[in-house]
Amino acid sequence: MATPTTLSRGGQISGTVLFYNNPEPLSPDLHKGLGVKRLDGPFGFARIGHAVPLTVTEFSIACLTYPIIFVGEDKTPLAVMGLNAEQNMFLREDGLFDPGIYVPAYIRRYPFVFANDDAAQQSILCIDRSAEFIVEGGDLSFFNPDGTPSEYTQNCIEFCNNYEVERQKTMSFIELLKKLDLFEVKTATHTPINEDGSAGEPQQIAEYFGISEAKLNALPRRELAELRDNGALQQIYAHLISLFGWDRLVALQIFKMSEAQVRAAGQAV
Repeated sequence: MATPTTLSRGGQISGTVLFYNNPEPLSPDLHKGLGVKRLDGPFGFARIGHAVPLTVTEFSIACLTYPIIFVGEDKTPLAVMGLNAEQNMFLREDGLFDPGIYVPAYIRRYPFVFANDDAAQQSILCIDRSAEFIVEGGDLSFFNPDGTPSEYTQNCIEFCNNYEVERQKTMSFIELLKKLDLFEVKTATHTPINEDGSAGEPQQIAEYFGISEAKLNALPRRELAELRDNGALQQIYAHLISLFGWDRLVALQIFKMSEAQVRAAGQAV
């Protein structure tokens, strides 16, 4: 794996990454006087994150909160945090998550992110310059007066480096599932209740890739034992358990819609 580093010169980063609107290589030339301002609610940026990347080692704890799905050709694992685009239902108006909600590492690393410099064969530590809590003279400075990375920045480099290690583990996990042909297309549905108490027409909420229990159970004992011994089986079951969370998301959305209607009615009086 490439060695993480900061840059001594400014540069431009291309590409689109969720939450990062203006990523810049962290540089003492450009950012020496900048730092992070402490906020009571620091996660406001995640309000648009209705589906957030997840690493495989997070499955066991994330499954208690969200459905975990796989999307796209790469079968990227995501934590589903809302049913509508750009609506994170677990994030409060004050920029904090509801109590007891697991916050994915992808969110916790913000505003830092690594970008690959293929020419130099290294990873470059970047910040999202558009983050509202990056300010001149912040509480947590990016650099010491002599231009060296501060202790805060060094800790963030370590966190991002650990995240990259977990991302690589996740890619290996996905490749193993592909090799064993365990993926299938799944759908999440919701059956509404009519005013008379009868069941309405089922409505499709989402279509995604998930692990097939039938294919899993059909694996030879040797391959099941290998999945158990390398820890993959635990994460597979965490994914399967998480899918019961679709009902929770539906109930939460109904509750929030009801709350909004009550507030609207109160304002109209």
